[in-house]
Amino acid sequence: MLYLVFAVYMLALAGITIYTAKKSKDSSDFILGGKQLPGVALALSERATGESAWLLLGLTGEAYLLGLQALWIALGCVIGIIFIWFVMGERLQAERERTGALTISSLLANKFPGAEKVIGTLSASIIVFFFLFYVEAQFYGGGKVLYDTFGLDPLWGVVIGSLIVVIYCMIGGFITVVFTDVLQAILMIITLVLLPVMLVFLAASKDINLAQAIIKAGGEYGSLTAGKEGVAGFLLIISGMSWALGYTGQPQLLTRMMAIRDRKEVTAAKWVAAAWTVLAYGGALIIGFAGYAFVQNGVLPADAVARLSDAKANGCELILPVLINFFVTPVIGGVLLCGAISAMMSTASSEIIVSSASVTEDIYGNFSKKRMAPKQALQFNRWITLAFGLAAFIMALTVKDSVYGLVSYAWSGIGSSFGPALILLLYWKKFSRAGVIASLICGAAGTIIWKTWLAGPSGVSERLASFVFAFLMAVLFSYIYPEKRETAAATRA
Repeated sequence: MLYLVFAVYMLALAGITIYTAKKSKDSSDFILGGKQLPGVALALSERATGESAWLLLGLTGEAYLLGLQALWIALGCVIGIIFIWFVMGERLQAERERTGALTISSLLANKFPGAEKVIGTLSASIIVFFFLFYVEAQFYGGGKVLYDTFGLDPLWGVVIGSLIVVIYCMIGGFITVVFTDVLQAILMIITLVLLPVMLVFLAASKDINLAQAIIKAGGEYGSLTAGKEGVAGFLLIISGMSWALGYTGQPQLLTRMMAIRDRKEVTAAKWVAAAWTVLAYGGALIIGFAGYAFVQNGVLPADAVARLSDAKANGCELILPVLINFFVTPVIGGVLLCGAISAMMSTASSEIIVSSASVTEDIYGNFSKKRMAPKQALQFNRWITLAFGLAAFIMALTVKDSVYGLVSYAWSGIGSSFGPALILLLYWKKFSRAGVIASLICGAAGTIIWKTWLAGPSGVSERLASFVFAFLMAVLFSYIYPEKRETAAATRA
């Protein structure tokens, strides 16, 4: 029965792809949808994109493994999502209207005439580099779900998941990705609402009190600060909440706001996004905590517990598929597992499109002396999409980190590079091209250096340290190298 439900899901994706592919007639449609998409659809697409295999596998696994301290991660994410929709959304849509930019990179570059090549090339290079890790995490996460669900070798799980995503990205581009995201956002929220409700009732039927199970766990699991006090406890809290900072610079999310047709649609979209987010994060935490309670009370079979305890394979990230396979009937379980697979596909597809757009618009577009015809440009986008997808697929075959760890690294690199630049671009008139370049370089370099050598000894995540460093450098270099008055006046005009 699971196979039948999965087959129906695949047919639905194929139908959406075939229907929407006809709407992509040029590179503008392929990259940003050509103003053909309603705001609510873009809000659901943004949420499906933002909450990847990281949420359904990574965060549920962290809640199962770490306990109450995972609340700070969830809170940081919710704050970040609400901030970009309620504070940045309208301004991004207005800037896109004013500049005609198709990507976040070109939005930054167009603000400073004469710096398009430097800013465009630098930002596109950062996007492609870090998104390779991000898409790698999605392909790897999809392989995990297919392995635990159908018993497929993880290698074939990665092959199947990545192949499907790359094909529908190549065929339809942004419009297809958004419409498939809508289906996937619905499946994801069904999984993250229905499964926790079922688990709570199951726990009650077995006389298991979830709150008491967490309290009884004691030690690090039942503590909001993992038993740490003073400065160490404070650093744990802000490191968890630092996920909020990265949202301000994620191109795969912010382009959804740029694509909204007018400001009126932003209002409806932001409330849809906020409601989806609160339900999804609450559900993910409950799944992790319930899984822990069931293991502690001997409810799950020994083979499932063994898979969850395999630290080398990051087994804790299998808690969602394990619970579904053990407790839920095949038909409902198939729907819920499709929600987990959807999380991977929606995020990977969006990041592949953003990466290919960065190459075609911000690198090729800035250096090519000859402009391609619309159909030629569309085909070029498709070939770049295929190349990027294949590169991420090859990386996923040799992955050693967890889904959570890979996403955290990519999230920090992208968010710390673009977040300070975009916030200052939207809200500070003295922001200069030197500040943009400083933000991009310091955010990317800061993430790599901090993650490699300083995150462990300091207890401060790369998400927080690199963002603060990039923000300060962006402000400092804007003061040291301000824009000339005539250039700034021309830009505002």
